[in-house]
Amino acid sequence: MKLVKTISAFVLLGVITTSCGEKKQAESTEMTDSTAVAMDTTVVVESSTIVDVAAGNADFSTLVTAVKAAGLVETLSSEGPFTVFAPNNAAFAKLPAGTVDGLLKPESLDKLKAVLTYHVVAGKFDAATVIDAINKNNGKYTVTTVQGGTIVLSLNDGKVLLTDANGGTSTVVLADVSASNGVIHAIDSVVMPK
Repeated sequence: MKLVKTISAFVLLGVITTSCGEKKQAESTEMTDSTAVAMDTTVVVESSTIVDVAAGNADFSTLVTAVKAAGLVETLSSEGPFTVFAPNNAAFAKLPAGTVDGLLKPESLDKLKAVLTYHVVAGKFDAATVIDAINKNNGKYTVTTVQGGTIVLSLNDGKVLLTDANGGTSTVVLADVSASNGVIHAIDSVVMPK
């Protein structure tokens, strides 16, 4: 029975393909050159996820290693949308010696996940939206992270400044890196949850 259904499906697909091909051929003889050019320019391009974009940039190699170690690749590749305040390699290098290696150990998995998800906000917030929110809220705008903590966003010399739960700060050094499931803003320091 299964074989009959499969064969039937292939036959139906062949009929549909053949009839569509004949229709397309008939229509194409009626098209003008300008229509054909317009048809050629409508190409669907699937863009990369946040993880793909980060993995494609050598300046985020430490972050990508941490995301993989924390088992967050699938989460950050999901539909989202997400806004990620992504520490670059120089940001991780500012941490005290041994901090990154310690976070990457299997026994530190929960702490690593907490640190990484503290850099992620649900929703897509481009730089213009962030700056507008800061300006509409008397110079400070608090966001709740996926980790559950908060980060205060403000402006300093025209750049977005993040202040974490411990009073540590980080500056957005590259904004609006688009991904299919959100946006990345590169930051120059790792922000830490309580």
